[in-house]
Amino acid sequence: MSSGSTARQSVFRRKPVDAFVTETRPDAEGGELSRSIGLFQLTMFGVGATIGTGIFIVLTEAVPEAGPGVVVSFLLAGITAALTAVCYAELASTIPVSGSSYSYTYATMGEIVAFGVAACLLLEYGVSAAAVSVGWGQYLNELLFDLFGFRIPGVMNAAPGEGGFVNLPAIVLVTLCGLLLIRGVRESATANTIMVLIKLAVLALFIVVGFTGFSGDNLEPFAPFGIAGIGAAAGSIFFSFIGLDAVSTAGEEVHNPRRNLPLAIMFATIIVTTFYILVALAGVGAQPYQQFAGQEAGLSAIMRNITGSTWPAAVLAAGATISIFSVTLVVLYGQSRILFAMGRDGMLPEVFHRVDPRTLAPVRNTIIVCAFVGLLAGFVPLGVLIDLTSMGTLVAFTVVSIGVMILRRTQPDLPRGFRVPGYPVTPILSAAFALYLISGLPYTTFALFAVWLGVAAIIYFTYSAKHSRLARGIVVATEEEPR
Repeated sequence: MSSGSTARQSVFRRKPVDAFVTETRPDAEGGELSRSIGLFQLTMFGVGATIGTGIFIVLTEAVPEAGPGVVVSFLLAGITAALTAVCYAELASTIPVSGSSYSYTYATMGEIVAFGVAACLLLEYGVSAAAVSVGWGQYLNELLFDLFGFRIPGVMNAAPGEGGFVNLPAIVLVTLCGLLLIRGVRESATANTIMVLIKLAVLALFIVVGFTGFSGDNLEPFAPFGIAGIGAAAGSIFFSFIGLDAVSTAGEEVHNPRRNLPLAIMFATIIVTTFYILVALAGVGAQPYQQFAGQEAGLSAIMRNITGSTWPAAVLAAGATISIFSVTLVVLYGQSRILFAMGRDGMLPEVFHRVDPRTLAPVRNTIIVCAFVGLLAGFVPLGVLIDLTSMGTLVAFTVVSIGVMILRRTQPDLPRGFRVPGYPVTPILSAAFALYLISGLPYTTFALFAVWLGVAAIIYFTYSAKHSRLARGIVVATEEEPR
């Protein structure tokens, strides 16, 4: 670009990395978010957002595809998640702000691409939070029945179109998470840490009980459906690892972010992968793989078969209930912080940027997010949006992997607290695998995703393109083109 004026007019204008850093100083306009999260709490954020209901049900879907070889499937999915995680780790240590892949894209590919990625993140965080919270009522019902012998009436536990009038437990869950987030990030991080430790303890209990019933005979044949079966199971299992990127949304509320962000991402990936592999090994060792197909509440059923008691069902239901609460809390937190970054950039109205002077939390932003998610969870059947959520997540993963390579070329001297090992092979593999998973999604998902991006484009051109700080010249756009 030949001039700053031309740069301001271009929809591909890029925000300089030093502008991100400058805006997070204590004297920045709009107030600074409170830096109150340490490395351990941040790691628990990643674990909390990742280990959800998936691990409680995924064996019944993956074992029939791979047999006992599902253990290798978990390992492959974990390696794939690690490839993406290290890409996030490098960018998080280079641009330690709240916007996650939206901010990274703004610095590497330009404004309009960043807005598209933000639309993808709204699917990953906002819509997935609603989808996850819908399942909370089901596990809460199981727990209430096991403990007290009663259930929530169906009309109050499902959305219209799914046999009910309103999913009241989902709305209650979102409300509780919102109230906790409004109190402040310190309280939210502490509550999440406690819940994560509880659900890890529940999974550890399953692992211990599972190994007491372990039989080597159940591992034969190890790969009855061949390498293809193991690969197919790995593809479905990968979505149990989605959530690790939530760590990067806390960039402005972490002590020593250049060090702690990449460490937390890597530690969370290791913890999640280790628990998943151990759960899979204990499960397939405790019962023949043929019994997994169609098995409801798989982990509970396995524990019940081993112990001959009904108490495992209550323990697993409690673990799943706590797990969903933790996931919803962190995902709502991540969504509010992404919108906070967009509000600061002028891409959204200022209301998303303002923080409470006492708690230093974006209160109005959080209320808007929780209201949106609560309405979706309470009144909209969300089954059709599951693949759409996966599409948004994988597109964001792909963009981040490419962003690592662009920033290495355009600004190689930027201070980086972490560098992707095996560069450039690692980010290329990360992007390639994400694209491979995208290619397997149904055509209807591509159509819905195109409509979603079309809506995002309308919002961008009617509001964001005119009001962004780059467009108004408040921040001078990066002018050099990627080489």
